[in-house]
Amino acid sequence: MSYQSAIDHLAAMAPELATQTGQTRRKFSLGEIAVLLTALGNPHRTFPSVLIAGTNGKGSTAATLASILSASGLRTGLYTSPHLARPNERIRIDGTEISDADFAENFFRVRAAGQKLVEEKKLAQAPSFFEMLTAMAFLHFAEPAIEIAVLEVGLGGRLDATNIVDPLLSIVTDISLDHMEWLGSTISEIAREKAGILRPGGTLVTLPQHPEANQVLGEVATSLSVLGVSAVPFMPATDIHLAADSFADPAQTAMRSAGDSDLQHIYKVEVLGQVIEVDSPLRGAHQHRNVALAIAAAVELAISHGFCVTPKSVAEGIHSTRWPARLERIRVENPQNHITTEFILDVAHNPAGAWALRAGLRDLLPRQSLGTLVFSCLRDKPVVEMAHILFPIFEKVVFAPIHSTRATPVKDLLAAAASTGTPAFAASSVSQAIELALESARTNPSGPIVVSGSVYLVGDVRTRLLAQAPASSASETIERVGQLP
Repeated sequence: MSYQSAIDHLAAMAPELATQTGQTRRKFSLGEIAVLLTALGNPHRTFPSVLIAGTNGKGSTAATLASILSASGLRTGLYTSPHLARPNERIRIDGTEISDADFAENFFRVRAAGQKLVEEKKLAQAPSFFEMLTAMAFLHFAEPAIEIAVLEVGLGGRLDATNIVDPLLSIVTDISLDHMEWLGSTISEIAREKAGILRPGGTLVTLPQHPEANQVLGEVATSLSVLGVSAVPFMPATDIHLAADSFADPAQTAMRSAGDSDLQHIYKVEVLGQVIEVDSPLRGAHQHRNVALAIAAAVELAISHGFCVTPKSVAEGIHSTRWPARLERIRVENPQNHITTEFILDVAHNPAGAWALRAGLRDLLPRQSLGTLVFSCLRDKPVVEMAHILFPIFEKVVFAPIHSTRATPVKDLLAAAASTGTPAFAASSVSQAIELALESARTNPSGPIVVSGSVYLVGDVRTRLLAQAPASSASETIERVGQLP
């Protein structure tokens, strides 16, 4: 069967989340993925793994840790979600996406196993979209076996399909309010779901964060006799004072971070007895926390589990990290007039992410005004709150439609903008949204065009901007230069 056939079948799989009113919501359960993986020979047991949960930053942490481990000479698998352009992005070994051929082969192998289990009444329903991809990733990592896998939790933690592994380390990144319909309405409830990735006698790598999250993580870790590893020693000195209260007052923290002239992109920390220079391509002060978590995990893997991680490989791995659409800068040139316009893409999709984006923009562009924001979001997000965080710092907002049944209606987006007093316009397509933003940039140059609010939107725009322009081979950063499609 072909790759395109696999993609078509995958798109039709039952989702974990209900997307339309009246649609039956998928029941989360580790039992179903366990049955499926048993039928496939338990590929997840053929390699050690690190499991990462949290609300924000878990993807950046996972990508950084995987890059460090690859730079250490370890054959490293990386499983993340969601994807920007193609589902292949979710499954990587040493930075290389799974091939179309292997993707298709693994998809139909997992699908056939699922169908047989349903026929034999060992499964009540066919595997879901995320269960399929998780099983496919485990098969890809097992043949031939990798040396370690870095796995990003999809949703929550306790009942997420990735939690079927027995991780060497559990990392919990910053926790905030998101997916409340499924995880709980308070920080404490959400933190308890995230803490479900901890194991009796296991190891937790984390940083001080919201007091409610700290309390729950501490209670669960104590009850399970979990060893706690703090990443604070790997924060830059200028950030350590923010570590304990970074999410206690996100508005204050964002402004402090953005306005602190001492915050530097390149800084030094001590790793395994040697001072190294941290130079991550992931911009923004909020990324210091994610990098610190990755360093702490790599050091713990070296000290407690014998992995060959060195100060040099940590520094090289951080510098080599590739994780697009996190304050990613893309410059495009109009072939007719050779005018270059800069886009900044960031997948901030909840209030905490919006605060981080706002701080990051002020850190990157301290003396530059901001022109147009191209925005859209899903309807389960607090759009009014996100609007009040982001919209006022821009001259105008352009709303772009996204291909999701969970998209926020345009009228709600316009109402959110009106509540902030920010001029806003609704485009009929993503292409028109880009053109409107470019027209504004041409007639009134006032800073880069920022695209954010939804992974669906950012992925679509990014694909369009890069369609005719590969990454610059001379670039040492994630910045890409190209022409308008």
